[in-house]
Amino acid sequence: MKIALFTDGIYPYVIGGMQKHSFYLAKYFALNKIHVDLYHTAAFNALPQELDCFTQEENKYITPIFVPYPEKGKFPGHYIREMYAYSEALFEAYEQKSFADFIYVQGLCGMYLLENKNKVKSKVGINFHGLEMFQKVADFKSRLQQFMFKGPVRKSMRNADIVFSLGGKLTEIIADQGIAKSKIIQIPIGLDESWIRTQPAKTNSIRKFVFVGRYERRKGIEELTSVVEQMLSAEKFSFEFIGNIDNEKKIKSDNVKYHGSISDVSTIKAILTDADILVCPSYSEGMPTVILEAMASGLAIIASGVGAVAEQVDATNGIIISPGNTEELKKAILSLIHIPERDLMNLKSNSIYKIKQKFLWDKIILKTIEEIKKIT
Repeated sequence: MKIALFTDGIYPYVIGGMQKHSFYLAKYFALNKIHVDLYHTAAFNALPQELDCFTQEENKYITPIFVPYPEKGKFPGHYIREMYAYSEALFEAYEQKSFADFIYVQGLCGMYLLENKNKVKSKVGINFHGLEMFQKVADFKSRLQQFMFKGPVRKSMRNADIVFSLGGKLTEIIADQGIAKSKIIQIPIGLDESWIRTQPAKTNSIRKFVFVGRYERRKGIEELTSVVEQMLSAEKFSFEFIGNIDNEKKIKSDNVKYHGSISDVSTIKAILTDADILVCPSYSEGMPTVILEAMASGLAIIASGVGAVAEQVDATNGIIISPGNTEELKKAILSLIHIPERDLMNLKSNSIYKIKQKFLWDKIILKTIEEIKKIT
């Protein structure tokens, strides 16, 4: 079987949750001896002909096809215009290749293809991951951005043969857009076994919290910063941030540390392993990879109950809060500052257990292949 995988870049050349998912899809398809035409892009052209993020054996089954990403200026709506032009270039590149049994589309990469689906014999499946344009937003600017995305996303899902959902509330969102339940395939994202600790690290005597993510309004960093700043004078705890946070947004305290953006996996693993609790207070999410990475590292989790987060986090390994609710966020942090060590270790151990049960790629890819074979 051959699969054409339409992506907007793959990890580690392009950083992001969808890009990491594309990397793992290609890798595990190849490990199962399925041929992959991997269509990808990046902000630069100096990528190796044979992608060095895959092993020599994996590269026997992966054919990388680089498609330059078009720049359309910075006027409002430029991203939609760029993605449409990129999707057209992907379609043209696909037409020059041999037939694929199935086309797996990531996000808006299939806009042009799905508008011209009558020209394609292959079945097409699409995955929009977070579907943030249909979730709660933090401000009016975000609501305007949502409005621009809703139409193209809804149209692409309706034109696809199947729509992949990460689960939880995302399945409901997809159905609400007029997609028949028979077309929705629910499959989570996952992790490679190399992430999993056999057991969590010993709990810090002074609880250590961590946030991982880029500075983006929907991530809830403003609310988190406000709560942490309020609590520092009355409570003993420490907080670390991984991500590109501007200096003027940073808390000035010896108990708060900012690492900046980190792409090295071993460094991220070390920081996570040394922490106790991950905090993910987003207004909207899909199924955050960072939550899975923190769970595999043996952390308890505080997270907003958005997207498919409830598939990852429950009372056995953390606390679910309402998006944008600073009182709930403060209460959750306070609760885990004062939780007995034995109870916190139970939460941390349960995170590792849940990863092993539900979120390993060697199991997830078999489910993916099974569903694709059904439709092809």
